[in-house]
Amino acid sequence: MSETPVDPDEVRHVADLARIDLDEDEVDRFAVQFADILSYFDALDDVPEVDAEADLVNVMRPDEVRDGLTQEEALRNAPETEDGYFKGPSVS
Repeated sequence: MSETPVDPDEVRHVADLARIDLDEDEVDRFAVQFADILSYFDALDDVPEVDAEADLVNVMRPDEVRDGLTQEEALRNAPETEDGYFKGPSVS
């Protein structure tokens, strides 16, 4: 399937960027695999474009302002509080 040749120097360059050491057999093998991958991308050019649906409608409800919890209510079930705030474990 590989129609687009990939230069072994390009494979070495990509391997250097990825900090991967390749021996010569791997360079040759990856050159073939990269060429196959590029041919798959070329095949995408043959896929017909589709028109986007222009009549999309927002199905989300509008935001509604509602009363929230008071500070006391929010802290009621906390295992530990300090000066009106949640108290968590010390982190070093």
